Amino acid sequence: MKIKENHEFIPPFIIRNKHIQSIMNSLGPRKFQANKILNELKSKRVVIKTKKDVRLIAEHTVSSAERPQRKIKYLVVLLHGWEGSSESAYMVTTTNTLLVNGFDVLRLNFRDHGDSHYLNKELFNSTRIEEVGDAIQEFKEQNQYQKILLGGFSLGGNFALRISSDRGNDLSIAATIAICPPIDPNNALRKMNDSLFIYHYYFIKRWRRSLHKKLKYFPNKTIEELLKKAKTLKSMNETFIPKLTEFSTPEDYFESYALSGERLNAISSPTHIIMSKDDPIIPSEDISKICENEHIHHEIYRYGGHCGFIENLKGESWLQTRFVMLFERYL
Repeated sequence: MKIKENHEFIPPFIIRNKHIQSIMNSLGPRKFQANKILNELKSKRVVIKTKKDVRLIAEHTVSSAERPQRKIKYLVVLLHGWEGSSESAYMVTTTNTLLVNGFDVLRLNFRDHGDSHYLNKELFNSTRIEEVGDAIQEFKEQNQYQKILLGGFSLGGNFALRISSDRGNDLSIAATIAICPPIDPNNALRKMNDSLFIYHYYFIKRWRRSLHKKLKYFPNKTIEELLKKAKTLKSMNETFIPKLTEFSTPEDYFESYALSGERLNAISSPTHIIMSKDDPIIPSEDISKICENEHIHHEIYRYGGHCGFIENLKGESWLQTRFVMLFERYL
């Protein structure tokens, strides 16, 4: 499959570096902006209980903007990255842009994200896709939305694509946008390990903090002992995965949520995968491992870092308007 590089996004030289783009995605001016928006957003926090008794936390915001009368009631559902949350800067700023343009938005937290560690005894892992789809369906039906516009960042993008493939018709998904999703997680982990130490430090710190939160509500001596021994991301994966999941090796676990081969063959609604060639965490060339599907559109940009696409020193992301443009196309 031949992949064309897209030249629509070219940031100012001063913020063009891939690490600056990636870090500005969550910190600095964008984080300040997001905190300000959070104080003004009239969001309703909901605990969604699925038919299998899993509970996930979400933030629902109804747009107050004037909008054309639509025959169909749409809901945008946004999914965050690993160890992110509904309050991550990229989630909040993207939500705000969608609200201003007339879209209702649900920011859904995965299990053990967004201070939800007390809700479910079992730990989060990336194969828990069914409960995310179930939560979307439950909320959609309870609030009488007819169509879903699904978006995700990083691991959230991976989840969004799998949900669209597995349950696109069931959930009435009208369109999907995935930003920098891990396509071959084994390869992504190798790339991250070869990148700046700051990414390794960031994820291990977040993961350990999350596990300690979980232990406050569900004490587990096995996990406590494993945490004392495992100090690196590699050792944590090698220690935790065989003992706390159904997989015997980290490689098997990462392969279980890969998007390669025919995994996305069943996608039947417009889908955009947006990646940058300079992403320091996710190899953009992995997009060639996805099957041919007329509904899947690839957008590969030269710059953008990991989920950044920051276009100015204010920390505003080009992705915010890209979401609006694409979703409006498929209303």
